[in-house]
Formats: sequence, structure tokens, C-alpha cells
Amino acid sequence: MAHEYTAKISWTRDGAVFSDNRYSRGHRWSFDGGITVQASSAPSSVPLPYSLENAVDPEEALVASISSCHMLTFLYLAAKKRFVVDSYEDDAHGVMTKNDKGKLYVSKVTLDPKITFSGDKVPTPAQIAELHHLAHQECFIANSVLAEVVVAGIPSH
Repeated sequence: MAHEYTAKISWTRDGAVFSDNRYSRGHRWSFDGGITVQASSAPSSVPLPYSLENAVDPEEALVASISSCHMLTFLYLAAKKRFVVDSYEDDAHGVMTKNDKGKLYVSKVTLDPKITFSGDKVPTPAQIAELHHLAHQECFIANSVLAEVVVAGIPSH
């Protein structure tokens, strides 16, 4: 069974000269739930003023997508094991390097979740590591990217 997802990406030149490469990189991402997000290139790729301040860039969105998918899968697996998660916060970090063809790509994403559990059944560090391992294996986004995804402090299998 195939699942489909859509996003509408909108950009306009707004009368700017295009051929001088000084056009705005600001654009909008619109999603089916009615949310619109301001987006732009990363200021490290295209400096201000051609990038927008306070906008999400595609590289940040990729890191956030990986982190979000991992978290949602982790929460699902923890609930199945009857662990009670009170909070989950991740300081995810992506690194861009060149591949063997000299092209830039997001080569590594490190997740650094801080998770608070409560209740009578609190997982051991080994159980938490296993939940992260399973979450990574089952995360749709992690299964869709080439970047290495690691969870800080959790040994890889």
C-alpha cells in the first residue's frame, strides 16, 4: 500500500533582476493541513539579503524530519512496551560534507534526545538503547536517506 504526501513550494521573482543571481531565495512551503512555512536557502549557502532571516532552509528541514520521525517511532515503540514518556526533546545536528564525486550532501545527522519517563515501569539504559535502535530501523525518513544517523551516547548495532 503506497502512501502519498504533498507539499506546495511557491516562489516568485517579484520584479527582481534574475540573471545577476541577486534574486531572493525566500519562498513558501504549504502543506495540506493549512500550514505555510517561510523557507529560504541556508545563509551559509547564499548570504543575506538574498536568503531570508527567520526562515527554514531545506537542510534544517531534513535534520528536523529525521529527528521528528525517530521521535515519533520511539514514542510508538515505548508505548507498546508500556513505558510512559513524559517528555522528549532532541538537539539534532546535521553535517554536510562532500561525497566521493565532490558533491555536498548531508552526510551525518546526530540525534541527542533527552527523554523523561515516569510510572512504575521505567526502562533501563539498555532498553532505551534498544528502543532507539528499533526506532532507527523503523523510521520512514531514516530509511529514505543516505546520511549516517546516530543517537548520541547509544552504541550502534
